[in-house]
Amino acid sequence: MGSEVIIMPILLLVIFGVFYLFISSRHKERIALIEKGADASIFYSSTKANSERITPLWKIFIINIALLFMAIGLGIFLASFLHNSLGVDDDVAYPGTIFLLSGCGLFIGFTMTKKLS
Repeated sequence: MGSEVIIMPILLLVIFGVFYLFISSRHKERIALIEKGADASIFYSSTKANSERITPLWKIFIINIALLFMAIGLGIFLASFLHNSLGVDDDVAYPGTIFLLSGCGLFIGFTMTKKLS
C-alpha cells in the first residue's frame, strides 16, 4: 500500500538527478574550456550557414506524429479485418497490429527525417 506513495517522488528525483548531472557537467566542461583559453563563441552555433542546413525540429516532430497516427489507423483497420474476416481473436489482433504498424511508421519517419537533414 505504501509503495504507490514512494514511487512518484523517486521518479521525480531520478528525473531531477539526470537534468542536474547534465547541466552541471556541461557547465564544468565550459568552464574548463574557457580556462584553457577557448573562445566562448564555440558554445553558440547560431550562424546563418548552420541554421539553413539544419531541419527545424517542428518539421521532424510533425512528420513523425503524422506517420505514427496513420500507422495506428491502418493498424486498427487491419486488426478489424483480421478479426472479422479471418476470425483472429480480437485480444491478439488489435494490440499486435497496432504496435507492429506503429513501429513501422516510426521507422519510416526516422528514415524520412534522416533524409531531410
